[in-house]
Amino acid sequence: MALKLKGIPYEYVEEDLRNKSQLLLQYNPVHKKVPVLIHNGKPIAESLITLEYIDETWKNGPPLLPQDSYKRAKVRFWPSFVQQEKAIKVVFEKLKLFEEGMKDFFEGDTHHIDGENMGFLDIVLCSLFGVHKAQEEALGVKFIDPQIYPPVYSWVTALTELAVVKEFRPSHEKLVEILQFVRQCPPIFCSLSSS
Repeated sequence: MALKLKGIPYEYVEEDLRNKSQLLLQYNPVHKKVPVLIHNGKPIAESLITLEYIDETWKNGPPLLPQDSYKRAKVRFWPSFVQQEKAIKVVFEKLKLFEEGMKDFFEGDTHHIDGENMGFLDIVLCSLFGVHKAQEEALGVKFIDPQIYPPVYSWVTALTELAVVKEFRPSHEKLVEILQFVRQCPPIFCSLSSS
């Protein structure tokens, strides 16, 4: 999504997570996970690192991170905060704290977003929670409840309605299938724990 926002041509390669390709194992031998960005034959792995690499490498298009170093540090903090713990009960606690911390980004109770002003935090939030309906169906847990987290719910909903997000998001059925597969894998290999 970040490459598209920056106007950078790229080739997207779908990866079968049940039968990982030699290419994935070659380019991400440590974690053996997607996404991996290959730039000039060199792999960049891990979502947040890849986003920062894209922003630093390609200056054209909208910046993903603010130019002001303090604001940039604040934006970097929140995705890291949310990703540090994956357990469901901790996600709920962190969502509340996240929502409180995001008040700087909200105008009233909403965060104005469109395809032109999407940034680092928007991409990460969309990656984590843009599939909340599929997460609810596959895991049986409602992560983004509009009654409990109205600003975050509004933000995620606005993001998932953007054309650039719809272009990259797999179908609901495919997302449910992927999440069910991940849920069944041994805990050491899963990035989301249901405990």
